[in-house]
Amino acid sequence: MKLFLKLSWFFKREWKKYILSILLLIIISILKLISPWLVGIIVDNVINLRSTTKGLLILICGIISSSILVYYLRYIWRIILFGSAYRLALDLRDQFYLILSKQKKIFYLKNKTGDLITRAINDVDKIVYAVGEGVLTLVDSLVLGFSVMLIMSIKINMYLAFFSLIPMPFMVLCINGFGKKLYYSFCIAQNAFSQLNSVIHENLKNIRTIKSFGSEKYQFNFFISSIKKSHIKNIHSSKIDAKFDPVIYLSVGLSNLLAVSGGIYLIHKNIITIGELTSFIMYLGLMIWPMLAFAWTFNIVERGNVAYNRIYTYLNTETFTDGKISLPSRKGNILISINKFFYPTNNQIILKNIKINIKPKSYVGLCGPTGSGKSTLISLILRNFDVYEGKILFHNLPLNSIILDEWRSLISFVDQAPFLFSDSIKNNICLGYPNATHNQIECAAKLACIHKDIISFPKSYHTKIGDQGVMLSGGQKQRIAIARALLFPSEILILDDAFSSVDNYTRYNIIKNIKKIKNYQILIISTHQLSLLKEASEILVLQNGMIKQRGSHNMLVKEKGWYSKMYKYQKFKYSNTLNKN
Repeated sequence: MKLFLKLSWFFKREWKKYILSILLLIIISILKLISPWLVGIIVDNVINLRSTTKGLLILICGIISSSILVYYLRYIWRIILFGSAYRLALDLRDQFYLILSKQKKIFYLKNKTGDLITRAINDVDKIVYAVGEGVLTLVDSLVLGFSVMLIMSIKINMYLAFFSLIPMPFMVLCINGFGKKLYYSFCIAQNAFSQLNSVIHENLKNIRTIKSFGSEKYQFNFFISSIKKSHIKNIHSSKIDAKFDPVIYLSVGLSNLLAVSGGIYLIHKNIITIGELTSFIMYLGLMIWPMLAFAWTFNIVERGNVAYNRIYTYLNTETFTDGKISLPSRKGNILISINKFFYPTNNQIILKNIKINIKPKSYVGLCGPTGSGKSTLISLILRNFDVYEGKILFHNLPLNSIILDEWRSLISFVDQAPFLFSDSIKNNICLGYPNATHNQIECAAKLACIHKDIISFPKSYHTKIGDQGVMLSGGQKQRIAIARALLFPSEILILDDAFSSVDNYTRYNIIKNIKKIKNYQILIISTHQLSLLKEASEILVLQNGMIKQRGSHNMLVKEKGWYSKMYKYQKFKYSNTLNKN
């Protein structure tokens, strides 16, 4: 029952609704005690020949009326209680999403998406079930159980009541013992389910890659293996869970045996009547539900406790530290001074001795071999990671001191592997600027040279593109992502190898459109296509995490080094392609 202590903040907020629910439950428990009492009166009256038709009808109407009233009060009670429980689900998912949205990028390198989805959906449902159905059955079982014991002791015979309840302590000890085992088995089962979800998510996300390599059978076997592991863990948990009911029914059976034996003895001694014994056995029958409910509550609350601990692990995780300083202006220098940088997951140095001063109205080109640190440098400018040995300044303010939302509002960014949502083309383009007019969206699409492609689709800008843009080519995805960046009202445009799937002619036109129409304060392009950097005010050549060359295109072409060799190679390759055509 530790879960209820952990959720004390929730119960403090919703206490009025829970108090009202408990009051209704007490009334319901009292009403449920009326039927056995009236049945006992009917039995005694019939046996003693004291009953009349009118009297019987009155007693029967009393039984029916109390049952109908119980039904309606239960309906009201459940509406109040489960309404609060569903508000808890809303709160937990809001908190969980907020925490995820503020996490550092390293968080997503360490945690699988499938596991996070399981915690946000499956685990939250288990918590809601515990504070809804769990509280309902717990309070119901305690109030009804106490009421039944009280009425059996006072109204019929106290000694018979205690005698018939001798097996109950045995049942409580067994439930407590099973409960500890249940907690650990639920932990293992939920972790196995999270792993299964991760496998499903990764397979669905990469289904085209799996099909292209013909590895469906291998992945199917791996998937079946994950299912079996989850199945085994859940079966183990169910075996422990299955021990609850037999213990309860055994206890109830022994209680009935003791009640009948003791009742016959008391009738023989003229201490109680047959009608009172009938009522007593009916009351004892009412005790079956509280005992079953208590065990069931123990089960679902333990599941909820495991689920809450799994979610709380993330709710209590340190989030991204935001800055507190507002930007004095949307225009200024970006000063980069990095002594060395390595990712938190390993100690391999990715960048070292990086010194860059990017002034307003600059067009900076980044190039170099694969793995030279270009994307990492851009990631640091975006503040996906913080620089611990060095600094990045804007307006002479460290990036980590600037309010993150304000800093990122200055930047339009296109990744080398752009992500598109399973939505319309229009909604994908206006993601960062949802209030954009259709004319503004069309203008951005024309600048990105994707407008003609879009209007060729059956529903034009309202065409659904499928999961991650499955119906689009690589070049179309990249140009839609570029249109999205161009629509966003920013001062800095960063393109990280955003033209890898776009032909040379279209690349040239997009760059020309950007420079001619969009008045960016700073333009940063990372690319392997060196022809795109001819007009850059400064080109930085990165190799092994260091700046090996820097200067304009004309300077670097004349200088011995990687840039000159690669430019000549690309020029030669392009001329050969033209000759063949």
